[in-house]
Amino acid sequence: MTRGNQRDLARAKNMKKQQELSKGKLSDDGLTVEQRKIRDAEIMRQKQLAKLQQQGTGGQNAGTSKGK
Repeated sequence: MTRGNQRDLARAKNMKKQQELSKGKLSDDGLTVEQRKIRDAEIMRQKQLAKLQQQGTGGQNAGTSKGK
């Protein structure tokens, strides 16, 4: 029960596919890990602040979107 070169062809095809998929995901922006952490933390702080402000001005029902 030999497969011939089917396994090798499938492996090569998969490697090519993985390389193409990873091309778009490697957008580093030239940042180090620490710089990225700082940037992401600042973004999260802004989101949390916006959410708190929305809850403060939204009345009693703000932020109570429970799935039914």
